[in-house]
Amino acid sequence: MIDLRSDTVTRPGPEMRAAMMDAQVGDDVWGDDPTVNRLQTVVAERSGKEAALFLPSGTQSNLAALMAHCERGDEYIVGQVAHTYKYEGGGAAVLGSIVPQPIENAADGTLPLDKVASAIKHHGPGMGAHFARTRLLALEDTFNGQVLPARYIREAAALARERGLALHLDGARVCNAAVARNETLAQACAPFDSVSICFSKGLGAPVGSVLVGSQAFIERAHRWRKVLGGGMRQAGFLAAACLYALDSHFDRLAQDHANAEHLARGLGAIDQVTVTGQATNMVFARFPEEACAQLQAYLAERGMLVQVAPTTRLVTHLDVTEADLDDFVAAVKEYFSRG
Repeated sequence: MIDLRSDTVTRPGPEMRAAMMDAQVGDDVWGDDPTVNRLQTVVAERSGKEAALFLPSGTQSNLAALMAHCERGDEYIVGQVAHTYKYEGGGAAVLGSIVPQPIENAADGTLPLDKVASAIKHHGPGMGAHFARTRLLALEDTFNGQVLPARYIREAAALARERGLALHLDGARVCNAAVARNETLAQACAPFDSVSICFSKGLGAPVGSVLVGSQAFIERAHRWRKVLGGGMRQAGFLAAACLYALDSHFDRLAQDHANAEHLARGLGAIDQVTVTGQATNMVFARFPEEACAQLQAYLAERGMLVQVAPTTRLVTHLDVTEADLDDFVAAVKEYFSRG
């Protein structure tokens, strides 16, 4: 099976499975699962933060972060198509009573800082009581595979500090961003007050995200994890997979990026396909609308999974080799050359 739908589809290999089965476990709700505790310590150290918290999903990790930063009725500034706003069920508003202030993303995923500045609202004399108080700016890196420019991140952090806001990163693929910028994880996380790091995407673990930040912040997030139903018992089996992924799969993300470049070149040589973008481990391609459904079925019959649409996202990951991508490109080419 060649699955290019997402990097979330990876499955644990034999070494990761062995690490999971050998894990020492306890009860993490009581705080005595040694493998979870080790994961949190290691990720805090490698991200350069004081503390870390293991959660079952990136959605819950982001939501716990927002709720730890903001009180009921506060506001956070976020991208119009950011995951925390558009793709996570409206949890900030529904469960956190936090008001989102969306800003239209620029093409590179950044939020124009002049628009961010003009959207900030504070309580104070005069009209201040009329507004939800802005407490947080949330960014996303990578964004559609694109790496946020380091200079932009520094400028966004400076604006947040100047205006009294916290800065959160939805870092579902921050490891991809760090590898692409030739940074350590600590360097990628340094400008942010909190970062949600996903282990079930390019890093290849089956489950889990880790939220990092200051000790006081993580203590608040820990309470919200409980409220949100994220307390797990013998979670060390899952934490062991994350530890293995961090040690074994971080640097190899560069191979996913190279494979995506290879895929983009291959698809770009097919007349009926237009490659519209490629960054880190993602390729975006345009297919003829009338061919989409039949092409998807044709590929599925050959053991290749992809959601074919007029604009299609294809994602490389550790379960896809360069040879697999050559087979995929050949199948697409064969479909369009049938006559």
